[in-house]
Amino acid sequence: MFNFFASVTLVIFSIIPNVAMAFEVYGPYPITLKDYQGQETNSVNYSEQISQHLLHSSLKKAISSGASLEVMNRYFNGAEEELLILDPISSDGFIFDGKDINKIAKTNLSGMVYKDIIPGWLGGMTAKEVLSSMIEKAAQSKNGYDQIHGYDYAQLVSKFTMGAVFYHQACGNHLNKMLDADYKPNNAPYKSGAHYTGKEHSWDQAFGYWGAAAHGATLSAVQNYNIAKQKNEVFADFNLDGVVNLMSEMNYAYAYYASSFDKSGLTDYYNLITKAFIEGRQIITEANGNLLSEDTRSELEEKAWIICSNWELVISEAIFRYAGIIYTDLENLTANHGDKKAYREYVKHWGELKGFALSLHTGGRSLGELGTRIDNIIGLSPVVGRVFPAEIAENSVQVTGVNSDGSFVLSDASADGYMKNMLKLQKLLQEEFEIMAKNNNKL
Repeated sequence: MFNFFASVTLVIFSIIPNVAMAFEVYGPYPITLKDYQGQETNSVNYSEQISQHLLHSSLKKAISSGASLEVMNRYFNGAEEELLILDPISSDGFIFDGKDINKIAKTNLSGMVYKDIIPGWLGGMTAKEVLSSMIEKAAQSKNGYDQIHGYDYAQLVSKFTMGAVFYHQACGNHLNKMLDADYKPNNAPYKSGAHYTGKEHSWDQAFGYWGAAAHGATLSAVQNYNIAKQKNEVFADFNLDGVVNLMSEMNYAYAYYASSFDKSGLTDYYNLITKAFIEGRQIITEANGNLLSEDTRSELEEKAWIICSNWELVISEAIFRYAGIIYTDLENLTANHGDKKAYREYVKHWGELKGFALSLHTGGRSLGELGTRIDNIIGLSPVVGRVFPAEIAENSVQVTGVNSDGSFVLSDASADGYMKNMLKLQKLLQEEFEIMAKNNNKL
């Protein structure tokens, strides 16, 4: 089985120029399936992955808006009836072409989650159990915010879902074991009645999980970032039909974060990953519906390695960024005792930090001791005040476990000590992942 992380040091690799594959848009690609008799002309299909992105963003919105557990679970587990998109929604100058997730594709998040135990969180649970528990806790708190323990469940659920579903499915499955010769071969349909081959659709699904606009590689980092932020429809509306197509013209999740780092000019994660997807898909298309040769599969494995090694760097950059932000948050909170607004931002940022850190465990590579070190540095909660949560300078505590009744165990902690931990975390990430953007660097 191919493993893109085996025996390599993670660095940003440039894609080798190839004039024959110098394409900048993902699709459309012709039908190559032998003996296909239908009316379809485009073999690209990743509609379920886009629906999962919309389930993810809508679940986050449901949590932060104080929706009921029943509503939250509809976005986590999927639903048969209409499922309105809560986020993103149309705004002046940025109009989307749909409002119902299920009209794009009926799917769910819960069935796609990483199957194994997640270290670094309470209770020794699987990833699905962790997310289910977080969603239940979110429903028990006001707008998903537990100020006593320092949990922002909208952020925790969102950032961990990105890893446990999108990163896991792409790099742990579709670009890893699903590249094996005997899995979904290219000379047969992906499933009965499909108009695309097994390898075409496996690759398409991975691209869908990445979350880039199909034409994103034609744009600058700032333009891609602004699409994700719904700031400029001109760059989003690639086919000039007056609306933004949720399927192919929007940037989601990790593609958005990649563009945010690339704005610095120090990295090019978005293009490295997106162009590797485009080049890989062209390789499969050129096989013309035939079984892939070993040489062709080796080419695809090289593209998969580029994609997933850089994807891991995007996650590592995010952890580094939030470690620096939390360091600044703690400086502000220790100088301004009891500032509830600043404390709320601190809790939000910690949820993002922790969610991204948990996601590192889900992409197909065993982190081993490195993962344990990252988990231990971050801990199970931010440092909070024992009596008044926002007053963290004195009498501070941190969640260190969970009781049999589900209540949290609190132990003495130090804001100064946690600030030092954030510096340790940035140093460790810098040493182990060769990150380049290093936003909010405090070293």
